Amino acid sequence: MQMLGTPIRRFVISQLRQYCSASNKKTIQTLRAQYEARIPITMVTAYDYPTALHVEWAGADVVLVGDSLGMVVLGHRTTQAVTMEHMIHHSSAARRAVKNALLVADVPFGSYETSSVAGAESAIRLIKEAGVDAVKLEGGVTRAGVISRIVDSGIAVMGHVGLMPQAVSREGAFRATGRTAETAINVIKDARAVRDAGAFSIVLECVPERVAALVRDAVDVPVIGIGSGASCDGQVLVYHDMLGILSHPQHAKAAPKFSKVFGNVGPLIDVAIRDYCREVKERRFPSAQYSPYKISNEEYEKLQSLLASEGSDLPLSGESKVLPEERPIRLY
Repeated sequence: MQMLGTPIRRFVISQLRQYCSASNKKTIQTLRAQYEARIPITMVTAYDYPTALHVEWAGADVVLVGDSLGMVVLGHRTTQAVTMEHMIHHSSAARRAVKNALLVADVPFGSYETSSVAGAESAIRLIKEAGVDAVKLEGGVTRAGVISRIVDSGIAVMGHVGLMPQAVSREGAFRATGRTAETAINVIKDARAVRDAGAFSIVLECVPERVAALVRDAVDVPVIGIGSGASCDGQVLVYHDMLGILSHPQHAKAAPKFSKVFGNVGPLIDVAIRDYCREVKERRFPSAQYSPYKISNEEYEKLQSLLASEGSDLPLSGESKVLPEERPIRLY
């Protein structure tokens, strides 16, 4: 991969910063206008300040702090281990980066299933403590009451139907759905229930494209697809998947079938860190180029005099030290 020259890179960064400083703040209303104008909505996950900043600079409409962080950041095999504290911590970091995009955070597993009151309390925490613009939660017909309660609390809700990762223990694996008439009609019913409960948008995960088109036509809010084909009103991808950073437990050898690798950054990171480790061991880094801080000869001579006056146990030169064959071990 050819790297951008410094002047070009500075120009690109400058342009991106100008974009982000402009009045381009996305809201529920601007996304609605975009949907009505049939302009596809772009959403990318981010989990901390630097990843959110990259997504913001790139001009994505929505930044999603997904509970997928449990897998791609924390190394769990599912999203079920993610807690409210995790979501608040990571969403707060993303908030400091995101100025223009709509910032949405997942309501994690275990924080809304028991009651609509629990769901509203969890959503309120994400708004108050993390500063997100909206929340997303999984579930269809069975979660409509929770969504309605959260919306009634004054909080914007993005729904999530189709494959629902938080239900992996019930399903036994992450599997596409809607591939039979019965499961497809259930997905459509879920989407309608979520919309009727007040969701402003719906994520539709891993259903056949023809079914996705039916879901899109069944509701009058933006349907944002992931692994659901091009018929949706927008698309979302996981940051790590689209950049080839595939070191998390669930699919370490390849990106999901539905995720295009737009930039294979993962191998570049591996090579860069290996090169660093090798150069350090070979004593080639840091070279003089990367040792910029100097002491004048006059000050160095003063230092030598000070060291000499302090006693013989202190070094009197900058030459490589010779380690003694035996050194007493001090126990603490």
